[in-house]
Amino acid sequence: MNKERSSRRIWTNLEDLKAFTSTPGNGCTRLPFTKETRGVAEYLKREMTLAGLLVHEDPAGNVIGVLPGCDRTRPAIVMGSHMDSVYNGGNYDGIAGVVMGIEMARILKDEGRILPVDFVVVGFMDEEGCRFGTGYFGSYSILGQMDVDQCRRFTDRDGISVYDAMKSYGLDPEKVTEAAWPKGRIGHYIEAHIEQGPVLETEGIELGLVDCIVGIQRYMFTVHGRSDHAGTTPMHMRKDAVDVASKVISHVADFARAEGEGTVATVGYVHAVPGGMNVVAESMEFSVDIRSTDNNTIDRIADEIRALLAEETSKWSMTYSEDRKLTITPCNMSASMLDLMEASCREHGMSCIRMPSGAGHDALAIGQSCDTVMLFVPSKGGRSHCPEESTDAVSFGKAACVLFELITQLE
Repeated sequence: MNKERSSRRIWTNLEDLKAFTSTPGNGCTRLPFTKETRGVAEYLKREMTLAGLLVHEDPAGNVIGVLPGCDRTRPAIVMGSHMDSVYNGGNYDGIAGVVMGIEMARILKDEGRILPVDFVVVGFMDEEGCRFGTGYFGSYSILGQMDVDQCRRFTDRDGISVYDAMKSYGLDPEKVTEAAWPKGRIGHYIEAHIEQGPVLETEGIELGLVDCIVGIQRYMFTVHGRSDHAGTTPMHMRKDAVDVASKVISHVADFARAEGEGTVATVGYVHAVPGGMNVVAESMEFSVDIRSTDNNTIDRIADEIRALLAEETSKWSMTYSEDRKLTITPCNMSASMLDLMEASCREHGMSCIRMPSGAGHDALAIGQSCDTVMLFVPSKGGRSHCPEESTDAVSFGKAACVLFELITQLE
């Protein structure tokens, strides 16, 4: 394969895809089931078709391209990543992995090669969970772990459910279970991604071979108090939801620090009701995202948060409620595919290290039941989920070389 040509083609795609954002000039905001994601979906369909893939969009909104192999009855080699972004995020997170999959198909077409099994490229819908607070919608759908009730249950900040958002996008949410793939369809799953951290760049390493992805639990907690006048209600007579919730929020990060071993916990969203400057808050809602390579650690932190909420609310005869948005356990990557990629790096004189991923990916969902691996390229300054996110074209070309050798050695 020609690394330089691959670099140019990947870069051209990524530059084109920058146009699909609702916040031009201020990062990539491409939420699931929006016109921006529809634009990306149609762009990917065209590129997949040009690469020789048989293309369709499934009932969950995933964009899927299939390059038929010699024996179509056997489990497929699948490459993919997600189409959506966070608010004001970067231009490479997720979507670069989809483009890399399409580039593999282009190289196979250039060289006139047919793999022993089907090669499938997937652009997944809603991995980030940024709009509805969940995540892995597309990958859970192909795994048969999504249903209509879940589509009705989860809503965005405007109260729009996944169900209604799908209808606006042109999908029939009643058919979401039809997105499930037959059991055993995936033989190997591969995902390329920017690192989203500073390790590779800081250490001068060209590629990262992901050997483990952290588990994640996401919650939305709500403290229930009572709305009162801010000037006339004495402090000892208040049921102030913000006061109580903030005492708990201030300890969340400390719970993670006490665990160590790379454990993290984040409160990324807070919302007070009614939200007036001169009104004691009736309720306070806040999110918690907990991640660790040890599932027991995640459970322990969640229990500590619940215990503190119970303690603080009981002092004022208040209550709290919780809504668990996501639970996914840590996942080890395929030892055999890691060995093949490491050998490829050595053969081409590329430096690499094995490393964990502190971020969740579609590979985390799929890797629970399928042979899975990830490959990282460096992120400039370690920046991600922000407009400054950047990775150079040369790094994508190097990754393409290793990935192509991997898929041609698998059966």
